[in-house]
Order: sequence, then structure tokens, then C-alpha cells
Amino acid sequence: MSDCCAQPGLLPLEAALQRLLELAASAPISEVERVALAEADGRVLAEPLLAGLDLPPWDNSAMDGYALCLSDWQGEPLAVSQRIFAGAAPAALQPGTCARIFTGAPMPAGADCVEMQENVELLADGRVLFKQPLKLRQNVRPQGQETRAGEWVLEAGTRLTPIELGLAASLGAAELWVRRRPRVAVLSTGDELVEPGKALGPGQIYNSNRQLLIGWLQRLGCSVVDGGILADDLALTRATLGALQDVDLILSTGGVSVGEADFLGEALRAEGELTLWKLALKPGKPLTCGQFRGVPVIGLPGNPASTLVTFGLLARPYLLRRLGVEEVEPLGFQVPAAFVWSKPGKRREYLRARIEQGRAVLYANQSSGVLRSAAWADGLVEVLENSTLVEGDSVRFLPFSEML
Repeated sequence: MSDCCAQPGLLPLEAALQRLLELAASAPISEVERVALAEADGRVLAEPLLAGLDLPPWDNSAMDGYALCLSDWQGEPLAVSQRIFAGAAPAALQPGTCARIFTGAPMPAGADCVEMQENVELLADGRVLFKQPLKLRQNVRPQGQETRAGEWVLEAGTRLTPIELGLAASLGAAELWVRRRPRVAVLSTGDELVEPGKALGPGQIYNSNRQLLIGWLQRLGCSVVDGGILADDLALTRATLGALQDVDLILSTGGVSVGEADFLGEALRAEGELTLWKLALKPGKPLTCGQFRGVPVIGLPGNPASTLVTFGLLARPYLLRRLGVEEVEPLGFQVPAAFVWSKPGKRREYLRARIEQGRAVLYANQSSGVLRSAAWADGLVEVLENSTLVEGDSVRFLPFSEML
């Protein structure tokens, strides 16, 4: 990682992300395990899912109605020869008759058309009058319409959601091969930090980043090791890091710089590698990339909004790529701005915003220390470097739902 800062000055976000993804690809989490569908939400598929059967397995009705053989019908009313419910095994259709059929029920042999019940008239003698012209195969779902046996349905590297799990269940899969969970250690640095529930001393604040990152990592399917708060002490820092050799990533917040209290950085320099990036990003200018005794380390800035932005845009894609996911960046979309941005900046900015009446509205205080702005917001608005905006200009909006 010694070449991570070859480019002088502020590193563009795209360059930082590219370098992190290259590092991730060089250290894939390749171990796999087989888990039940109920345990697979949020996991990453390790092997392609192949269809073991046609779906649907047989022609079936798309409507509640009546099935008939179109070539056997000349416009006359037809007698009902059977009733077919979903889950039934129908008999072959008797010539000159129709079958009462319900949505999802298998088509009887000999039938090739279904008319919905709203378009027929039931006569007093029990026969069915079809009142409208009919078409061959109308309202019939053909066998294999969704997938054919042997077809690749989901690619390896797919991040599983309830939708993919429902698809797997429809194919009869009770278990799936997935990548094992990444083991991520979360550390916070600084004597000023106190965990919630304890009394604050002079100059101290509660540690919000720990809970933010632990919850986020768990949503990503990671196993989290809580490394606690690193005291401003070199020996304790090295001992803490040394106890974390069975993790895939050490994720820290705050404290890595070139200052006198830079004990985390000093430990990395002594027993690993340390690269400090200055990103063309606001909030979130400082970022650490390194390793301690072979374990990758990413150090995020300590201000809460900076932690949120850099984790969402950089650390999250890094972890997903290590699991084999290809599409790792959050999806965004264009919306009109409901604000004016008159001072162009040298860094790309990500502003906490929400969507109101189809337009992006900013939180009033965009300080990197104000986490309340993110709780109020729906996502982040991207303002490019050296840009100004007037109301109505199109801006890219990244929903938190895409990152969380």
C-alpha cells in the first residue's frame, strides 16, 4: 500500500475508491458456507443459482375463468366438465366442453385458452356463454415462462435480498452457498470519547461513531468485533491491535494524523504500513489506508457526518468488493435542487438533504459534527467541484436506503 499516495495534492473520490477496490480485489473473502434461506438475507451468493426445474412447471391459468380448446369451439355455449383449483391434477379436457379454472391452476390437456370469468355468462342450464372473441393462448402462463431448467438465475456475487430469496424458494432451493461473513473490528480513538450510559468528564463527548458503524456493518452482513475506545497510549494501542489478528478489517474513526497523540498511526508505521490520503471530499477530507501485521486498516475521520459519508462512499464498497460484489456503488438519481449554492468549492461536497415535493431540500446546518442532519435527511446531495447551483438545477441524490 506504499504507493497509495503517489498523486500529490487532494485525491479525487473516484481515485480513492478505485484504489480501495483494487486492494479489496487482491484480498477476497473466498471462504463459503451453506445457509438456510431464512439466514441468507443480506449475504453474498458464492455460487450461481441454477434452476432445477421449469418455472412455472406447467402451463397454468393467469385468471379465474374458464379453459377451453379454441379450435373445438364455434361460438356455442359449452358445458362445464370439471373444476380445477390451484394444486389440482386435472383430467384431460373433454371435447366440446370447458373447465372452470382458477388462477395458478394447471391447464388441462387439450385446453389452450382461458377466458376470465367477468366476460362470460352462466346460463340457466349450467352452460357457459363466451360473449367476446377469444385468442389462442390468452390468459395462459406457459411452462418455463420465467425460467428453464439448467438456466443461471442468479450470478455469484449477488447480494441477497428478500426478493432473491423468494426467487430461490420458488425454484425449490432450501439452502444457498454464500461467502462467509466479513469479520470487522471497530475502534474509536481519543481520550475525549465516552460510551453512552457513563458520566461525561470535562472535555468529553459520547461516542456516536461506534454505534453508527456497528449497526451499518451488521446490515452489510458483517460480524463485528467491538474494539472499544483506544486510549492515547502507544503500548495499549499496539496491544489492542495485536489482539485483532483474526479479523478481515480494522475500521477506526479519528485520531490518525501527524500530531503528538497519533498513537494509532505510530503503531501502523512501526508494525505495518500507513498511508494518509487527503481527499477532495467534504465532509471527510482525511482518510487512512494501511495494515497492521498484515490485517487491512481503514481509518475514517472522526466527525460523525464525515464518518457517515466516507463509510458509505468508500468503506462500504470496499467490503462488498471483498465479498465478490461487482456493483458496489450506491445508485443515485437526478432531482431538482430546492436551494442555491453560490460558493464553488475545491472539494466535492455531499450535503445532507431530503426530498420534498420532488425537490432536494438541504438541512440548514451542514457541519461535519452534526449527526442530527443525517437523521433528518433522506440521503446525500452531490455538489461537484467548482460548481454553483440555482433553484431548479439538476443534482444527483444518493438515498440512505441505497447505502444502509
